[in-house]
Amino acid sequence: MKTMSVAMTALAPALAFAAPALAQERLATSNNVRINGAIVEPRSIPADIRSLRVPDGYRIDIFAEGLGNARMIEVADDGTVYLTRRSEGDVQMLRDADGDGVAEIRRTVARRPLMHGLELDGKTAYMVAGSSLFRAPILNDGGFGPLEEIVGDLPVTGQHSAREINKGPDGMFYVSIGSTCNACNESSPENAAILRMAADGSERTIFASGLRHTVGFGWHPRTGEMWGFDHGIDWLGDEQQIEELNRIEQGRAYGWPYIYGMGGRNPQDEPPGGLTMEDWDRMSTRPVLGYDPHAAPMQMAFYRAAMFPAGEQGNAFVAMRGSWNRSDPVGYEVVRVRFGEDGAPAAIEPFVTGFLQDAGREPAQSGRPVGVAVAGDGALLFSDDVNGVIYRVSYEGAGAAAASLPKPAARAMPPEQRPHGNALAMARPETDGQGGLTMTSGDIQPGAAIPMIFSAYGQDISPRIAWSELPAGTRTLALLMEDPDAASVQPFVHWVAWNISPDLDGLPEAVPPVPQVPDLMNLRQGRNTRGSIGYFGPRPPVGDAPHHYHFQFFALDTVLNLVPGSNREDLLAAMEGHVLASGELVGTYSQPEPPTK
Repeated sequence: MKTMSVAMTALAPALAFAAPALAQERLATSNNVRINGAIVEPRSIPADIRSLRVPDGYRIDIFAEGLGNARMIEVADDGTVYLTRRSEGDVQMLRDADGDGVAEIRRTVARRPLMHGLELDGKTAYMVAGSSLFRAPILNDGGFGPLEEIVGDLPVTGQHSAREINKGPDGMFYVSIGSTCNACNESSPENAAILRMAADGSERTIFASGLRHTVGFGWHPRTGEMWGFDHGIDWLGDEQQIEELNRIEQGRAYGWPYIYGMGGRNPQDEPPGGLTMEDWDRMSTRPVLGYDPHAAPMQMAFYRAAMFPAGEQGNAFVAMRGSWNRSDPVGYEVVRVRFGEDGAPAAIEPFVTGFLQDAGREPAQSGRPVGVAVAGDGALLFSDDVNGVIYRVSYEGAGAAAASLPKPAARAMPPEQRPHGNALAMARPETDGQGGLTMTSGDIQPGAAIPMIFSAYGQDISPRIAWSELPAGTRTLALLMEDPDAASVQPFVHWVAWNISPDLDGLPEAVPPVPQVPDLMNLRQGRNTRGSIGYFGPRPPVGDAPHHYHFQFFALDTVLNLVPGSNREDLLAAMEGHVLASGELVGTYSQPEPPTK
């Protein structure tokens, strides 16, 4: 067992660790705090199935052992079990050929460093390893064919390299990307987020953000709603931060790194760009339920098979790998999330326990659960990445389910609700105005090609844009940059900004992609179709004919009270009735050949 306590005095805005743990209320009102920090890692002891406990009617057995760093589990349509191993950097295939609940066949089917996330889609396997997403055909013997890299530029891993991938009800693929740190302002908007993309890696957007490390996520089989379990921030004390069960919705931000749990405020840092904690709180979505701080949620699996009692259908099972940053260890278990008939989660409760032993002066653990999946026969499989075991939980009691639930029904997930169709902002009724603005740029000539430096293939910085002939009464300007030629979303929104001061001569080159820009009189920016905040440069598919990019400006008679990070539709609704004049500058961009690195 490793045990360590850290004691320091905290001076704002620094975070330190000492004295008793603080209540959430104090964390919300002061940065001058003292927090108790502990490193307690229970000593590892050999796996012992006799110590494990499951509810009445269930039994637990060993499905496979000697597996090393056993991580994520996926089950193919034919019942073949696949397991990723991050330390070994591979994927293992396991089969129970005789149906006795024990795997007799095992072999390696793929290798890549940092192999972790795995999803099976019919006869194709998708794997996430570090900054790369691969796919491979699944052969008739269960092996994988050659791996094809379809994405090679996922953001750097940093502190959280455990990445997960799942296919959604909409047929798109969702990749969870953890933060590079415990709590920091990330340099890439794709960190601490869930990405969404097509099967070939195209149409990549940020689906949700502010998620420190959501390894386990999935869709409820009855409602199709997306749920995920996020890891809380370390070093806030034994009782902070709860592990968050979030309803994950497109375009939502979930608070990290400044707002956590049910409204707690991280005393380590302040939001960027002069934003207040109140601003960031308004930008953030609360979790629906919480669980023991530092329990470390990993893979999640919704149950819809027929072995367990009917009451288990629609519930989720989550592996809790266990704490290290807490005086009294928690986690080291598999929990059940009970969902009601309406698809809302009601409670989180232990399901498989007994890994944590000798709690007290010398705590020990006989396993750290990580992967969870439902086997072809309806049993629950979960992995222990310390002892290299996959356990199998089966049901032998009365009241088994009569039939399994279907997969969540496919449903469209549009990037934005568009009540007036796909028209450009200047053609929308909300932007009707009386006058015209003249737009100029030192970087883009009207109707001409946009230099590569301003594209997402180049340096992805915004160009200089100026305006003239502002009407009397103009208090602010708003900006929407849109591409009506995009195939997947029309128009694709590249830039959303408002409260631009008319006292400025124009916008300079390289406006920072942050919610608020103090150097530009607190100009505020929103979320583009990519899912990030601020400017996102042209990125048409390689080989497309030139796309047209409309920089549209609107002179307004008011200051808008919009939350930073708002989207195009929010801005259009807020501008309605306040537009005095509008103008646009249009440039084009194409990428005939893949850019050279």
